[in-house]
Amino acid sequence: MSDGGVHRIVSLNAWGGRCWPALQGWITSERPDILCLQEVTRAPRKSPPWLRYVDPFRQLDQRSDLFADISACLPGHQPWFAGAARGPLTDVNGRQWRSEHGIACWVAPHLAVTERMQGFVHGRFRRDGWGPEPVPRAMQVMRVEDPATGQTLVVGHLHGLRDPDGKGDTPARGAQARRIRAMLDGLAGQGEGVVLAGDLNVLPGSETFDILAEAGLRDLVVENGITDTRTDLYEGAARHADYVLVNDRVSVAGFDVPARPLLSDHRPLILSVDTG
Repeated sequence: MSDGGVHRIVSLNAWGGRCWPALQGWITSERPDILCLQEVTRAPRKSPPWLRYVDPFRQLDQRSDLFADISACLPGHQPWFAGAARGPLTDVNGRQWRSEHGIACWVAPHLAVTERMQGFVHGRFRRDGWGPEPVPRAMQVMRVEDPATGQTLVVGHLHGLRDPDGKGDTPARGAQARRIRAMLDGLAGQGEGVVLAGDLNVLPGSETFDILAEAGLRDLVVENGITDTRTDLYEGAARHADYVLVNDRVSVAGFDVPARPLLSDHRPLILSVDTG
């Protein structure tokens, strides 16, 4: 956890916790002030610790309740889950268990979450199974205040649309970008810094960044010459997926996208913000 007026914000596509316990150890040690995770599972009822997700594109072993797992790593942090879909996962005996899939964030206890909102940037909650791509996508936005300094920061994150045909621009992704901007505009507006993070599932140069630039947001990944946000566990050719964008009111004290340890097939994005 950060000291003084520097806050550490971490964004990571957690891959359903497939790299547990490496993820468990890292989160417990790092204890970021604000943790934003994508691909988070939540168990509506007690389930075996590991379950399997299967669709036409992949088979993944996942933690059955990553939301509860991470919350246990960060006692005292304020947890918030946003589900996008609910469907069955299977245990080693083939028994099905209902699971929710979405995004989540955790905020350190010394910070005050004074406003928050969530909604969908694509679709609506899918309650009857996983279904075809693109699946619904939720977004979380919150205003966080540091009572020690009185400074506020608006932080949003999401998992962008996945398209089996690739990460190129599509009308759906354009509409998603406009919805992202609208959600940020719905909470920002007091002259504070704005941070947007997540697995956007787009390439550098996407119209998404043009739309978000109209709201004063710039991308730190390309700006810092980072050419890879994936890990060795990802075999695809496109190495960009994850981004952090900020406006000019954010005082960036540091930005890192470490390749190690292996926490997922995505790298964590670590932003240090000076709020002093």
